[in-house]
Amino acid sequence: MATETAALSASFPPRSHVQPVRPVGGLNDAALLVRYSAGEARAFDELYQRHRGPLYRYYARQAPRSVVDDLFQETWLRVIKSAATYEPSAPFAAFLFRIAHNVLIDHYRRTGRTPELVADDALDLVDSAPQPSECYAKAEVRARFIAALEALPPAQREAFLLHQEAGLTLEQVAAVVGSNFETVKSRLRYAVARLRKLLDSDASTDRRQA
Repeated sequence: MATETAALSASFPPRSHVQPVRPVGGLNDAALLVRYSAGEARAFDELYQRHRGPLYRYYARQAPRSVVDDLFQETWLRVIKSAATYEPSAPFAAFLFRIAHNVLIDHYRRTGRTPELVADDALDLVDSAPQPSECYAKAEVRARFIAALEALPPAQREAFLLHQEAGLTLEQVAAVVGSNFETVKSRLRYAVARLRKLLDSDASTDRRQA
């Protein structure tokens, strides 16, 4: 993994002279990116380790497997190129996933593919069932949850991933996807409802077959 992150860093080295090595583990994301821009490659390594999992899963749930690695790499390269423009007042995760969203959109444009969206009002409303994120944390239902997640309309799936996987607030999700708060809130609500419905349906089928 060190080789991988080093290769990314070497692709776009910081403009400044390399600074003396200082501890980076206890720094927040914003401070790490600032340090990387100042010449500390280890700061980028730390950022990469913190966010590589959520970012990879973001693509794995929304793009063909054959291109996931390429999209993942392209995102980090854009992060490196854009590091100097990052505003420390903004959460790094929002900065990262805004870039990731644009990379995904660019992929659809290049390939001539566009996500097939389903109108939000075509789905059932939220009930009082357990939160899907609770199911996601349980290994025994992980495969079912992933299948249900992949069945969501793309806009709803992305809203759910950004909120639950990346940990963004609804306001940050709206900024990432270029939409308004109420639209994102609606997409997330219907995504949760749809996931519950699919998971409940699978559970009912298992009980009948038992």
